[in-house]
Amino acid sequence: MSSNDFFVRVYEVVKQIPHGRVTSYGSIAKVLGTPKSSRTVGYAMNASHSDIDVPAHRVVNRNGVLTGKHHFPGTHLMQQLLESEGLIIVDDQIKNFKERFWDPMEEIGLQE
Repeated sequence: MSSNDFFVRVYEVVKQIPHGRVTSYGSIAKVLGTPKSSRTVGYAMNASHSDIDVPAHRVVNRNGVLTGKHHFPGTHLMQQLLESEGLIIVDDQIKNFKERFWDPMEEIGLQE
């Protein structure tokens, strides 16, 4: 499978994250059957910014930290997008992360 195919599969998952919810790079990798590829999920998110249909701002690290924020245009765009969906961000971390977390394994279960 080429990285382009993998990126498309990542985007299919990310497009299903509901408004006001977030998931992690690792959770996406796991649901795609490639649990050790969280970093590649991150690369896919970085490459997605030209596609407005991919809500890359809803993908954070496993602790709810906005580790991808530097890849968004402007100073605080990722945080602003999340706050516009009702999330509270303090020091680049989502408050009540566990309540806002969307687990693709439970929600869409694309397990192989």
